[in-house]
Amino acid sequence: MPLISKVEPAFMRPVGILGGMGPEATLLLMQKCIALVTASGRDTVDDADHIPLIVHQNPQVPSRIARLIDGHGPDPAPVLAQMARDLAHAGAQALAMPCNTAHHYADVVRAATDLPFLDMITATADHLAATGVKRPGMLASPAVRLVSVFDAAFEARGLTPIWFADEVPVLALIRAVKAGKPLTELCPQMMALGQAALDQGADHLLVACTELSLLTDSLPATALWTDSLDCLTAQIAAFAGPPVSSC
Repeated sequence: MPLISKVEPAFMRPVGILGGMGPEATLLLMQKCIALVTASGRDTVDDADHIPLIVHQNPQVPSRIARLIDGHGPDPAPVLAQMARDLAHAGAQALAMPCNTAHHYADVVRAATDLPFLDMITATADHLAATGVKRPGMLASPAVRLVSVFDAAFEARGLTPIWFADEVPVLALIRAVKAGKPLTELCPQMMALGQAALDQGADHLLVACTELSLLTDSLPATALWTDSLDCLTAQIAAFAGPPVSSC
């Protein structure tokens, strides 16, 4: 008999991440998952306490902007479906996708496997409704509006999205983040977008592009805001094991 008995860590279910859209946003999701555990108030945190993720970091997913805004380019759907199958074969027990625009293809991802799909759009709408938001200002790709990613979830909860009258600046900012421009140089644009949404009547800001999730520190200081990536992180934590936080 060994002198020290083996102590098994609490069972945690691995979540498969359809990542790479963009790569930094996927890394940010992973960092948020780590932060949920380290900020949980536990006296000690070990490796085994963290959320198990199986990450398919695939920046070769065809451009959602090219397909949905510009109207050309290959269809991302088959690639996303194959990523879902790959993650299932790798041992994932649920799937999550840290890209708001790519949720246009959520039904394709759902159909590719029998795994549960942790829907960032539904989780975000639930959170906004629960906190009394009525008119979220949409810091999102124009593609999210064009293909109605949030429309059904918002309508069911009495939410009225406030979209930019001029979407050129927000798309330019998203492209600048994707291009790897220093975030410090992009802070003024993010602050200006947040203020513009408030000026158009938003009662809350919704960061609904995971590229813009990298710039939330630059939102107007007095603004109330939600990041859809935080809502997905909370879903992942709740599925993987006992919830350690909420959106």
